[in-house]
Amino acid sequence: MDKKNALRAGALAAGTTLMMLLMSSPALALARDDGDDPGQGLSAIETVGLYVLIPLALFAVIAGLVMVLDRSTVRVTKGGAPSKAGAVKADAKA
Repeated sequence: MDKKNALRAGALAAGTTLMMLLMSSPALALARDDGDDPGQGLSAIETVGLYVLIPLALFAVIAGLVMVLDRSTVRVTKGGAPSKAGAVKADAKA
């Protein structure tokens, strides 16, 4: 891409970003709407637990289940060459 097209693309991206920032108004979030019932806020400990600890625990459980239930493990034979677990059993029978 030549320099002129790169400048045009950059100006378009900057203009689009600026317009999106100007059109979104976070100040309107302070005004309550009819029927708005936000409830109580979360403490810092509850926030960390909800958005950090619970996802980490779910990741650990899923990773643990994948490792435990993985049937395609690679084992080392007597000769030192890696082979599939099923192939080791087949070689032992032969």
